[in-house]
Amino acid sequence: MTTSGERLQKVIAKSGITSRRKAEKLIEDGRVKVNKKKVTELGTKVTGNDVIEVDGVPIEREAPKYFLLYKPRGVISSVSDEKGRKVVTDLISEEIEERLYPVGRLDYDTSGILILTNDGDFTQKLIHPKYELDKVYVAKVDGLLSKEEVLQLKKGVVHEGERLKAVKSRMLSADKSKKKCIVELTLHQGKNRQVRRMFEALGYRIDKLKRERFGPITLEGMNPGQYRELNPHEVKLLLEESQQNVK
Repeated sequence: MTTSGERLQKVIAKSGITSRRKAEKLIEDGRVKVNKKKVTELGTKVTGNDVIEVDGVPIEREAPKYFLLYKPRGVISSVSDEKGRKVVTDLISEEIEERLYPVGRLDYDTSGILILTNDGDFTQKLIHPKYELDKVYVAKVDGLLSKEEVLQLKKGVVHEGERLKAVKSRMLSADKSKKKCIVELTLHQGKNRQVRRMFEALGYRIDKLKRERFGPITLEGMNPGQYRELNPHEVKLLLEESQQNVK
């Protein structure tokens, strides 16, 4: 250990095994050793020469990787599923050896943009509500919302005792003959099934839901099931945008 280097909790998070917040808890609980010595002090600095163990298992310091996936419907946003259903990491080539996991989640029946990484610190900066990163969804709705109802999605609705709201909401199109409409929502919250629950609170059902933008990143030029590695500039843009509105 040294007075220079990186903070221990950040190194643990970068290894991909957990988030920085959970890494801090592991340290405080005495579950982390550096060079065979238990460390419980947050902010301890380590270098690449130090051997770090969590619960007696040395961590692997993988190089950070960042991928963009166009998640299709019918795929679980996880690295495993007890029911044997297809998960997002099944769509990634076996040639990629890093232990990737999704940044946040998209519902089983929701398609769209999903980022995968092995960088826990990066993940925390993208999904925590305090960073207020825009997540833009487009919903094809069974029914015609009124102008007041579209506005209500921004003001907030209550579903099962929980208040849910969008940062922005707007009607993109409406088909009066088929009684269908398309609504765009921008969220900062990331609650379970949030968009679907918001429409349920107003008495509507979503036929299709897609996340079209995550911060500055879009799915331009991609088809469902495709993925690509984010370039350094895109990673930088994501981090910069996540820091703009930190409270």
